[in-house]
Amino acid sequence: MFADIITIGDEILIGQIIDTNSAFIAKELNKIGISVYQITSVQDDREHILQALVESKAHADIVIVTGGLGPTKDDITKHTFCEFFNDELVEDKKVLAHVENLFAKYISNTPISDLNRKQAWVPSKAKVLHNENGTAPGMWFYEDGTTFISLPGVPFEMKHLIREVVVPELVRFYDRPHIIHKTIHTYGMGESAIAQIIEEWENNLPNFVKLAYLPSLGKVRLRLTAKGTDYSILSSAIELESQKLFPLIGDIILGSEEDEELEETISKLLIEKGLTLSTAESFTGGTIASHLTAIPGASAYFKGSVVSYATETKVNVLGVPQALVDTYSVVSEQVAMAMAQGVKKLLDTDFAIATTGNAGPTKGDSDANVGTVYIGIASPTHVFALEFNMGNQRERIVQKSVNKAFELLKKEILKM
Repeated sequence: MFADIITIGDEILIGQIIDTNSAFIAKELNKIGISVYQITSVQDDREHILQALVESKAHADIVIVTGGLGPTKDDITKHTFCEFFNDELVEDKKVLAHVENLFAKYISNTPISDLNRKQAWVPSKAKVLHNENGTAPGMWFYEDGTTFISLPGVPFEMKHLIREVVVPELVRFYDRPHIIHKTIHTYGMGESAIAQIIEEWENNLPNFVKLAYLPSLGKVRLRLTAKGTDYSILSSAIELESQKLFPLIGDIILGSEEDEELEETISKLLIEKGLTLSTAESFTGGTIASHLTAIPGASAYFKGSVVSYATETKVNVLGVPQALVDTYSVVSEQVAMAMAQGVKKLLDTDFAIATTGNAGPTKGDSDANVGTVYIGIASPTHVFALEFNMGNQRERIVQKSVNKAFELLKKEILKM
């Protein structure tokens, strides 16, 4: 069973906003056994939208459209659906009452206009999907074996409708195959090197099990996918094949949680063990802290960060001895260790991460080559720092270092 996703909006095509809606929808559909065949972004243009709908109808069982449902003249999705289905707009009394209630309750300082009331006009052939978080309702059409679903483009409105309305309705409406994923997280080895080691294993996978390499800076995820009608067979096969990887590359596997990033695993470990963490970041500029605080509940273990970008901040705030800087340079093992110890003491935590290095393009306060970084880890029992060469492109250096820092931290937490 296949679905197409169509996003409508000039703002996507000119790069003004990033299309995160499609990724979310694809993930939710996959969970219920629906594979995404194609994702298309189109202009707020009648002919372009009609063409996309015609093309999707030719090969997809389900077509989900987001965007173009606002009250202004440039939002033409409803009118285009009417043309596509040879339909007309009619006023839905329930939608009108909902729109008027939203304005009375939350937007009382702005009088409701006729444009706002036009949100209650929907194609007569559509089943209206109640959008409790906004004024634009979702719409459900079914014609010639294909389901068309139109949703608002505002992410939090779309997500609520997908989770609470669309997915449950699709589950009731369709018999679907099972799709099972298991993702193995590896760190410290490149995609091609891993592929050579596991080549024989990969060649002997069952024909209903597929492997995908998902490389990023400093890590590679190996995603196993099984698709079929018998859940128990699929589940057993995925588990058996994933276990076969450990004798081959077990030394670089740091988890197998489905769709869970390493920092999420670290978050769970720290909470489970009742441990705390702080960070002292130089060239990473708070990126590690940003990753951590993006996880709900981080306040249970993460006490804070010192972005000690300048040398004097390392000395004056973290207590790094000036003699260490003078003797070994600010980009050194000794300074990374002192930074980790300093922030651990300053914020009274069990663990601390420290980063110092040269991300370029110039050398800054050190003569270290661009790409040279030191990552320090302080634990309740010891402190250490390791040197790495992360290449010569600034963004890659930072992200690879963040991933390596999380990798080192997890290993230390697991020793507790």
